[in-house]
Amino acid sequence: MSNLPSEPEFEQAYKELYYTLENSTLFKKNPEYRTALKVISIPERVIQFRVIWEDDNGDLQVNRGYRVQFNSALGPYKGGLRLHPSVNLSILKFLGFEQIFKNALTGLMMGGGKGGSDFDPKGKSDNEIRRFCVAFMRELARYIGADTDVPAGDIGVGGREIGYMFGAYRRERNKFTGVLTGKGLHWGGSLIRPEATGFGLVYYVGHMLEYAGVTDGWKGKRVSISGSGNVAQYAALKVIELGGKVVSLSDSKGSLIATGDAGVTPEDIAAIAELKLNRGSLSDYSHKDNLKYIDGVRPWTHVGKVDIALPSATQNEVSKEEAEALVAAGCKFIAEGSNMGCTLEAIEVFENERKEKKGDAIWYAPGKAANCGGVAVSGLEMSQNSQRLAWTKEEVDNKLKEIMKCAFFQGLNTAKEYVEATEGEFPSLVAGSNIAGFVKVARAMKETGDWWDNQLNKEAADAEVTSDSGFAA
Repeated sequence: MSNLPSEPEFEQAYKELYYTLENSTLFKKNPEYRTALKVISIPERVIQFRVIWEDDNGDLQVNRGYRVQFNSALGPYKGGLRLHPSVNLSILKFLGFEQIFKNALTGLMMGGGKGGSDFDPKGKSDNEIRRFCVAFMRELARYIGADTDVPAGDIGVGGREIGYMFGAYRRERNKFTGVLTGKGLHWGGSLIRPEATGFGLVYYVGHMLEYAGVTDGWKGKRVSISGSGNVAQYAALKVIELGGKVVSLSDSKGSLIATGDAGVTPEDIAAIAELKLNRGSLSDYSHKDNLKYIDGVRPWTHVGKVDIALPSATQNEVSKEEAEALVAAGCKFIAEGSNMGCTLEAIEVFENERKEKKGDAIWYAPGKAANCGGVAVSGLEMSQNSQRLAWTKEEVDNKLKEIMKCAFFQGLNTAKEYVEATEGEFPSLVAGSNIAGFVKVARAMKETGDWWDNQLNKEAADAEVTSDSGFAA
């Protein structure tokens, strides 16, 4: 609408969903779903508040805090809290919008939401971060709860920040409930939660490999990963465990590129994890001869031949030109560990290749399906909290594997049902995942009265006339 300010990130997320729905047979078979899309694309509630805190010099600081409670048709709002200077309403609306359908694909009862602040944790002391988190939660606490809205971590919010916020909520509301996920293991957290997004991403791609007829799985595959945070670290460790070779990691300042046969090692990842915990940069990593640091670049055009790409840093980190470079480098599989990691133009490159080259093409998987493992285990943490139980590592990991398998086949089978394809063409996972998540939410909303179609209106009106006539008689 022309009277609303531009929200480029949210508009991009909406367009990606709209185009896949429009170019499928969904609206032809179910024209009433156009009405559902209008309703789903507007958040149920947007909360904005100021956060006043004190720095180490005793000076007052103020930041903007947000929570976008986008959709609760399937359960309590669920989605992370991001602390980063780039945070604004457009970014949080895009993340919350994606979260609706991602959560639907897990099969768990969770709605979609997202929140955070433009506070920058980099360069802040532990005490400053604690004071900010307490002030932030003091405001947020009045809008969330275990059966209402259950936030988690995201960029800038790890175990330390979740701990500060959980403690602040407990003191503010005088309740010990599962109001946040990503908690410490000693006070309500779940095993496998830190690893879940990265592990789940690798499990998802494993099903892509199997469906494509790659009999040896990850063994010997050259895998380019962007990012160096939680998702990238655990995805890299799982790839190495399964026999793959990780050839890159990155952060906002540059990329580490493998130069030797070993690639990135578990020892490198452990050292980088410690560096990131202390808010350091990859440029500070005193790496060995197996890696070189390139300042100011993303890895995609510097890794040479690559079999699999896993964007795991942030949104729009693969451009059209980088997508073309990955195709030229022989990449056959790309799956987003980050949310909306590829631009619309990059997705178009991958989808056109899939159509033209069929089984010999690159195959793209969107973040809402490929990286849903993190929120899935958050949902499992909520279940454990409700039961006052703690499951074993094996139990949680097995449930995660099953959820990722279901997410893959939901997208695959829905694409076969609604997206026209030629013989030998891989099903469109982006279209299938979008449609599967959308239909599940739209049906729940319709059945609970959040939207209705014209035919339903007509039937209701007819019923009212009949009822009135009968009563008058």
